[in-house]
Amino acid sequence: MFERPDAGERAILVHLNLQVGQEDLDELKELTKSAGAQPLHVVTGSRHRPDPKYFVGTGKVDEIKSAIEANQAEIVIFNHPLSPSQERNLEKALEVRVVDRNGLILDIFAQRAQTFEGKLQVELAQLKHLSTRLIRGWTHLERQKGGIGLRGPGETQLETDRRLLAVRIKQIQQRLEKVEKQRHQGRSKRKKAEIPTVSLVGYTNAGKSTLFNTLTGADIYAADQLFATLDPTLRQLPLGNGGEIILADTVGFIRHLPHELVAAFRSTLQEASEADLLLHVIDAAAEDRDETIFHVNQVLNDIDAGKIPQLKVFNKIDLLEEVEHRIDYDAEGKPFSVWISAQNGTGCDLLQRALSELFAGSKVIRTCHLPARQAGFKAKLFGLARIIDETIDEHGDSVLTIEIDKKHLGLLKDVSVEELH
Repeated sequence: MFERPDAGERAILVHLNLQVGQEDLDELKELTKSAGAQPLHVVTGSRHRPDPKYFVGTGKVDEIKSAIEANQAEIVIFNHPLSPSQERNLEKALEVRVVDRNGLILDIFAQRAQTFEGKLQVELAQLKHLSTRLIRGWTHLERQKGGIGLRGPGETQLETDRRLLAVRIKQIQQRLEKVEKQRHQGRSKRKKAEIPTVSLVGYTNAGKSTLFNTLTGADIYAADQLFATLDPTLRQLPLGNGGEIILADTVGFIRHLPHELVAAFRSTLQEASEADLLLHVIDAAAEDRDETIFHVNQVLNDIDAGKIPQLKVFNKIDLLEEVEHRIDYDAEGKPFSVWISAQNGTGCDLLQRALSELFAGSKVIRTCHLPARQAGFKAKLFGLARIIDETIDEHGDSVLTIEIDKKHLGLLKDVSVEELH
């Protein structure tokens, strides 16, 4: 008979150096603290390949057990994905709750989700994760016991639980499909209104939410912890050229973001995959800055957002010496990176200027002469262009100075137009 141990907050961390799929130990410590646990001791080791039974060797299992007893730990957290059988075998041997890296991230997501959609996505990911581990907590019911009075529900209970899980997963997927339709309608309206969408992406804890609040005046939760923000938030942001964009804050990325999370949060991440521009927020003071950039781009490729144009935003320059806020331009004169501090607002005006320059490249200024009988076309023009100036001449005709996207110039073929230089 096997009953799962209760979980606690006093944690032993296990980190192995493997030839492939290497994780970061400092990131594990941050994830553990973000989940509300207290890392007491780290057990490290090296292996060419994981052990099929325990992931670690039997000698390392004894070392972990000694660390549990010495620190009175209540949970062991592995910095690696474990198979269901490995988790089950480790819990039997160690007699405490064992959680792998994916389970730890799911627990953090469950704490952070605030919106209806976010909670559904977390539950879906958790149920899919649990469905492969269901047998673990019901081993005492796994087989029919022989003898009078010893025949239990056995596999009937397991099958019931699996069926209930399958039903619940289907229900959540149907609800998420409805939410996704609503999101799709919102994106379609924004595209129809010709309002560009810019998504903040980046490694978790790079300062995306702080930057979002600084730029938009919003008050979304921002803290020095991993996955402080889970649910996407959208706000309008006016630009200096009179235009505006929709700015979207999304969940932060990490190394090897679990595939089940990418799948479950695909509808949320679509705000990034369907954006016109990505603001790639980077912790400029991080020692592993280049490595985090690489991992973020990997996740962007996973969600089909790898080809969307990026503007790199090097944040936290207040933590660096002799680094000033600035815009970097490429050979064509287009901004490709901005150096700022979102915490104190330094350089945020430069970021808005860079955005204005990027989205102004496709716009031109024209003067249109519209007879009074073309009032309907004039109304349409007000919806498609920015009206810089409007006067009425002695004949009652409108003279409009407008800023309009080049792709809409065909609409002006039937009116008198002058190009301003």
